[in-house]
Amino acid sequence: MSARINLLPHREERRKRARAHFAVLAGMTAALGLVIVGAGWLFYSGRISNQDDRNRFMKAEIAKLDKEIDEIKEVKEKIEALLARKRIIETLQTDRVQTVNLMNELVRQMPEGVYLKSVKQSGPNIDLVGYAQSNARVSTLMRNIESSPWLTNPNLVEIKAVNVGKMRVSEFNLKLGMKRPAAPDAKDAAKAAPAPAKKG
Repeated sequence: MSARINLLPHREERRKRARAHFAVLAGMTAALGLVIVGAGWLFYSGRISNQDDRNRFMKAEIAKLDKEIDEIKEVKEKIEALLARKRIIETLQTDRVQTVNLMNELVRQMPEGVYLKSVKQSGPNIDLVGYAQSNARVSTLMRNIESSPWLTNPNLVEIKAVNVGKMRVSEFNLKLGMKRPAAPDAKDAAKAAPAPAKKG
């Protein structure tokens, strides 16, 4: 006589355990996935936040640098304006000295029998109009100008005979230039400087 065993309850129990095990695994997998996603989100969110902070810091520093660059530009503009003023003042002083030197040099180089009617200066260019007792006196004046340390390039524009009072003279128009003599070397300047007085 064979025994009959009913295995249905056992199989059903095993299926329930398998389904429960699968549900637990699925839940754990889903939870692990959520944890990974949350950790990734937190990580990248922190990185983005750090990068945003860096960007804000860089923008603030760039704004500071732009402000400093603007200030430097203003300082440079002020320096350029001061230098331009300094150059103008130096030019005026040089022109004033040149005018004095021009007058002194004209008096020094003017030969006897030559008289100036007008002197016009435009920068380094000078225009002389005057009277001479003869053409030879004008030639002498031109030679004197060529040997002058301050005057150069005499160019006779016109010479003609005119009557001044009861005298017959030559009226001339002469153009010339001014030059600056070479500045002395530092050694020459030191030699030319007076020696300090000895004490005792």
